[in-house]
Amino acid sequence: MTATLGAVEVGTTPLVREHFPAARRWAYLNHAGICPLPQPSVDAMHRRATEVSLDGEFTYAAHSAEIERVRSSAARLMGVPSTDIAFVKNTTTGLGMIANGLAWSPGDRVVVPDLEFPSTLYPWLALADRGVVVDRVQPEGPGGKLTVEAFIDRIQAGPPPKLVVTSWVQFGRGWRVGLAELGRVCQEVGALLCADVIQGLGVIPAELAGWGVDFAMADGHKWLLGPEGSGALYVRGSRLELLRPLEPGWNSVAHREEWDNLALVFDDTARRLEGGMPNVTGIAALGASIDLLHEAGVPAIWSHVDRLCDRACAGLTSIGATVLSDRSPEGRSGIIAVHIDGPPIPLLARQLQAEGIAVSARAGGLRVSPHGYNNEQDIDRLVDTVAMLTRTGNR
Repeated sequence: MTATLGAVEVGTTPLVREHFPAARRWAYLNHAGICPLPQPSVDAMHRRATEVSLDGEFTYAAHSAEIERVRSSAARLMGVPSTDIAFVKNTTTGLGMIANGLAWSPGDRVVVPDLEFPSTLYPWLALADRGVVVDRVQPEGPGGKLTVEAFIDRIQAGPPPKLVVTSWVQFGRGWRVGLAELGRVCQEVGALLCADVIQGLGVIPAELAGWGVDFAMADGHKWLLGPEGSGALYVRGSRLELLRPLEPGWNSVAHREEWDNLALVFDDTARRLEGGMPNVTGIAALGASIDLLHEAGVPAIWSHVDRLCDRACAGLTSIGATVLSDRSPEGRSGIIAVHIDGPPIPLLARQLQAEGIAVSARAGGLRVSPHGYNNEQDIDRLVDTVAMLTRTGNR
């Protein structure tokens, strides 16, 4: 089915486009950066803040119930038990909880891709003073492939690693690592698997527990369509005792709210990692965003986004662009990067922004990352505008 908008036919989208005020002024194709908040999430944040402004502490019981509802909803999105989820302020915090919560010995190895997002690399490099060795997996080819075979080569280059770390989807050119296969490899050699899933969760169906992932984390402000400063950390239940809680507080213990009971008895779920008062308004907004994802269905979102990426690749290629991303079935994601002659790519991204098109410059290319409310018109607007800007020679 299609609907007519002016003279342009616009296909239906799995996410309700009217929920996204930004779509009225932007062709917003930068969800690998910072997403625009949907109106239901803005409303949820405003509602929670207003309730606290009116009734203070007496809103806490209702807000606590909402936090647990969102915990279950986030767990369902990740394909894990809700008891294995802790709320964190961002992906970096979650990675730091793993890096600094595990016990390390001199000579322990961490295998992690080279050219990773900085926050997915720095926590392990910062363990050098504990004698931890970081071995980097080299991407293959111009599309930045990170095949499981490449991981195996590094895993076998020394003693079995303690931990293998990777982004599920690489931020620059969008290569998607096969977590299920990598999880099997890690189990065979006795290594733990930690996945930064911020660039895939919310757009690609996830089954992290079934894939053998031990730790995973994602902030809300990209594909989850949530606010900055509110995210989720997954710790497989059987691995929880491996982590030292870094910020123990009243919310970490089994007897929370028994204020006179000072026994340090950690909760038997991942909640032990939360410490103090959570970001109630942020979690409420994140929950509203995740509700939208569940209502649309992540498989439907993924199918739609994949088609939009194919349309963008075809359209941009037709005007002379080179697709830098690998678009093979096993490696594709919601991110594509292209190079085109004309203005330098960072300048081209700024020029597109001035024309109301949100993209970014990453990894030597123009990075395009649509979501489930984007439509064919957004993609065609991008292609037509890139053609105009490169044709006029704005250099």
